[in-house]
Amino acid sequence: MTEQHRDAELSRRTLLRGAAAAGIAGMAGTAVNSATASAATGAGRRVAVLGSGIGGLTAAQELAERGFSVTVYERKALGGKSRTIPVPGSASGGRLPLPGEHGARGFTSFYQHIHDSMRRIPVSGKQNGVYDNLIPFSFGDVRYARANGRADGNPLLFGFYFDPREVLTPEGLRSILIEGILKQHEVSLPDAEYLVERFLVFFTSSEQRRFGQWENTSWWDFVGARSRSAEYQNLAATGLTRALVAAKERVASTRTIGNMAEQFLLAVLREVGGGPKVYEVLNGPTNEAWLDPWVAHLRGLGVRFRVGDTVEGLTFEGGRITGARARSANGTHTIEADWFVCAVPTDRARGLWSPQIRGAAPGLANMDRLTMDWMNGIQFFVDKDTPLGNGFNIYLDAPWRLTSYTQDSFWRTDYRHKYGDGSSVNGLTIDIADWDTPGILFGKPAKRCSREQIYHEVWAQLQAALNDRGAEQLPGGIVRAWQLDPAISWSAAAGQNTNDERLLVNGIGSWRNRPSADTGIPNLFLAADYVRTDFDLATMEGANEAARHAVNALLEEAGSAAERVPVFTRYQPPEFDGLKKIDAQRHRAGQPNLFDHPRP
Repeated sequence: MTEQHRDAELSRRTLLRGAAAAGIAGMAGTAVNSATASAATGAGRRVAVLGSGIGGLTAAQELAERGFSVTVYERKALGGKSRTIPVPGSASGGRLPLPGEHGARGFTSFYQHIHDSMRRIPVSGKQNGVYDNLIPFSFGDVRYARANGRADGNPLLFGFYFDPREVLTPEGLRSILIEGILKQHEVSLPDAEYLVERFLVFFTSSEQRRFGQWENTSWWDFVGARSRSAEYQNLAATGLTRALVAAKERVASTRTIGNMAEQFLLAVLREVGGGPKVYEVLNGPTNEAWLDPWVAHLRGLGVRFRVGDTVEGLTFEGGRITGARARSANGTHTIEADWFVCAVPTDRARGLWSPQIRGAAPGLANMDRLTMDWMNGIQFFVDKDTPLGNGFNIYLDAPWRLTSYTQDSFWRTDYRHKYGDGSSVNGLTIDIADWDTPGILFGKPAKRCSREQIYHEVWAQLQAALNDRGAEQLPGGIVRAWQLDPAISWSAAAGQNTNDERLLVNGIGSWRNRPSADTGIPNLFLAADYVRTDFDLATMEGANEAARHAVNALLEEAGSAAERVPVFTRYQPPEFDGLKKIDAQRHRAGQPNLFDHPRP
């Protein structure tokens, strides 16, 4: 067993012991009720939550429900990268501003922690709270919009009947995957067979091999993309990383991408078997449909918010955090609390670790080795309906690796009468996943394009995919307003952009450099997407899980009798347990996986 796997297993067992002590079976449970909260021995303790992204808001909710006095400090706006960003000056006639977003925001049916939190955010008339604001849609509704005359396709569409119970065998999985790939993609049979073999290798790999071998292998190398066709690279490397999980194929850990690919496939099989649809999108702007009700609920629980406070450092004395130095419009001040939960992003968090803190918690210094990259959004607000399929498109041939969703495909609102000046009937939200590859219009990467150039370049790449086969799905002259994520800042003097809100990349070997929620400093805990979690991807789900680990560690340190926060694990099909046991033995013996054999 590798060091990384030992750490993960130790963390898991510690949490299981804590859950068992609290009477929670299988790390699942229900929301703590008001009686439990009032009885918590931690009542009256002050907690400073630094950052109001998904991790910070989750920690605030769980702690407030358990009787803690919580104040959330945020430098920009509540919600972090998940928030709605209104377009300045766009509203008139009593309407709301046009609703910009950080990017195309999607959820999946295999999210568990986010769903649990959403069900506990009350909304009038909604039995399941904010969760009922999610609109499910099928994996089959996702479209690969291809350029250069290629036929559009679907990431994985099964065009024939099969019994999902028979798929979870090596032969059954091989058959269904090859069929699905060949039906939808211009990939040769040998390439399809090879890709499916790689899936079989991963799905039957033990946890020991996943941590010991695949954590240290890039997805690009794992699927053998270097020696195969461009179409294979688009499907197997790019399509399963940048398009689906916002990662980079040449640097992403195979363990991380493989885990996500496994969950996506299982979700598709559940949907085909009559289960829930794979994808979900909110039925309105993120603030309206989720964050505003959440903040209102937290205020009702007694949580206080200080927006405009930028935390610049932590004071460390006597082995504990004694305060946080913060700057606001009124100058600098000290945040005092008994407990500190750090939920700021990776780059800002590691700037808080003084030499003294790094000496007391050596694992925090490893965060310096973590990689961050860019994935930011742009919105187009248009005055004509755009027939872009069922709303969610992936542009495999776009140099900037774009994905988009059409807002009115999911939002249940009268767009023209609610937002802007009444001229926009719809909004297109686009993620830009590649900021380093030259575009088709100006021949420059997005990082070196002005905001106006980014607008024109993205529009050109969308049209190249949507208008290339005769039908004009995206006509010119329909954009009434647009907004690039304001975190992107252009410097004409430097000829390049900076990004104030970058994204963690789960790179090769990054697990060993990521901290646990419990730092080792008795009153400092971490609740952000860089924390080691079972979900293990820089997402809203990962941040929510990290916050739960942080709260449970704080409860343990505080000696609280409050019910522990439920923490869930990825589903792993028992059908492969036997093969995984064999693989664990082979890994210990230095042998490859049973299905991992050389191919020409």
